[in-house]
Amino acid sequence: MTTDGRRFPGLLAASAIAVYLLLLVGGTTTLTDAATQCAAWPACGDGWTVPGTTLGLLALGHRVAAAVVGVLVVASAAIAWRERREQRIRATVIGAALLYPVQAALGALVATGSTTGGALSLAHLGLGMTLFLGLVAALAWTLEAETGDPDEMPTGSPEPDLPPADARDPPDLPANRLDRVKATAFAYFRLMKPRLMWLLCLVAAAGMTLAAGPNLRIETILATLGGGVLAIGAAGTLNHVFERDIDRRMQRTSDRPLATDLVPVRNALAFAALLATGSIALFASVNPLVAALGLLAIAFYSVVYTLVLKPNTDQNTVIGGFAGALPALIGWVAVTGEIGLGGLALATVIFLWTPAHFYNLALAYQDDYERGGFPMLPVVRGETVTRKHILWYLGATLVAAGALATFEPLGALYVLTAVALGAVFLWAVVRLHYEQTERAAFRAFHASNAYLGALLLAVVVDSLAI
Repeated sequence: MTTDGRRFPGLLAASAIAVYLLLLVGGTTTLTDAATQCAAWPACGDGWTVPGTTLGLLALGHRVAAAVVGVLVVASAAIAWRERREQRIRATVIGAALLYPVQAALGALVATGSTTGGALSLAHLGLGMTLFLGLVAALAWTLEAETGDPDEMPTGSPEPDLPPADARDPPDLPANRLDRVKATAFAYFRLMKPRLMWLLCLVAAAGMTLAAGPNLRIETILATLGGGVLAIGAAGTLNHVFERDIDRRMQRTSDRPLATDLVPVRNALAFAALLATGSIALFASVNPLVAALGLLAIAFYSVVYTLVLKPNTDQNTVIGGFAGALPALIGWVAVTGEIGLGGLALATVIFLWTPAHFYNLALAYQDDYERGGFPMLPVVRGETVTRKHILWYLGATLVAAGALATFEPLGALYVLTAVALGAVFLWAVVRLHYEQTERAAFRAFHASNAYLGALLLAVVVDSLAI
């Protein structure tokens, strides 16, 4: 595909991110009552006056940006028509261009107060989300048409090819006693899956700060995050136990402590029980609902995901996202004692982000997962479908992140982070469609980590600053 051939998807991606920026800035304008500082149209005062306040400039800037974005959307529709793109692509992009003036008119009515009531604001937001998702859909179909392989033949449900138990080499332990102790201690540390801890603890921290703002108590932070670390460790250890035979077959996991017999199974089970007990005790010191959610998180990841979903369905990653979303609810409940809308909104962001994140890793390790017998999406449905689903879930994630900004009074840092890192994530996914390499898959994987990590940090900072 030449550079000229990539201009249309590039324009679609730019249009989608621009519409997304408008949505988040519009939400911020509503939450800060900036529209009241500029209640005329198209500008302020008598309709042509430049405002003298920061909030007024924010409202006016939103309208100027809307005009620029409208040009992008119309240009996308014109190119789709001129290049005779696939019918569903043309219909979607032209439909977005026709709906855009309606969206702008609704915005004008909301801003000038010509019509009162929240229903109009909700319609304005809903139509904006529809426009954004329409552009993402058109982008997904365009990339599928330009980069997909129509002759791709997935292998279907794979069967694991496991080595016999007596074929394994004994663990390679250092001769020095102190070095052996260090190696064993590090093995137990690896059982806890420490790479997952920082992100999941950040999810819980975002849930807590979102609920409490600057009034968050240090005791709640320590007990919740401490319980979270132990819960992740317990679930990770049980995952190592249950997958030890398959881990020996897969290149990326063949050196894990139980796969190499460095840690006996009975010791790992005792270690998991100790971690789980400590976790539930810490969670219970916060409140009983947190303890119940913590126990659910351990059981869901280690049993439901590991034993039921992962080896049996290509939707394992999607449904398994529930485990990663639970820390958001745990953080919220730790402060409020109940499940609330803000916690559910944050959990939805994590749930939708999980497939957009992990499918990149599944592409990079496709052959490894096939050897392990796991029906990951690229193994059973092919790389073309997987890349398309990454884009679909990315679009859904961005919508959920935008909705979070309308539910909770987050500030400019969150808006800028959501748009800037969302654009980087989208760019990496578009590159993945064209390059189709392991390197591109890892690039998109790391972009997804950067997006969520920065977004959660923005939630924490903006919430504490309120």
